[in-house]
Amino acid sequence: MADLAQELRQFITDNFLFGAEVAYSEDDSLIGTGIIDSTGVLELIAHLEGEYDIALDDTELVPENLDSIRNLVRFIETKRGAVAAS
Repeated sequence: MADLAQELRQFITDNFLFGAEVAYSEDDSLIGTGIIDSTGVLELIAHLEGEYDIALDDTELVPENLDSIRNLVRFIETKRGAVAAS
């Protein structure tokens, strides 16, 4: 999980914070803190699908899956497990 969380944090830093080191926890809301806006969510989704080879269904585009580092890690690991099981 630590590697995945670090990868996601680096993507967010590079693409939404433009390299600035901003302190936030793995549980902080990425939207609520202003790190990602609605357009950024679309960029994040494209990154998840491309980088982690997962497909997101419209029903999965909810804060419980996408609004924090911890939620993203859990979601990606769940999706990877579902793909591996099929």
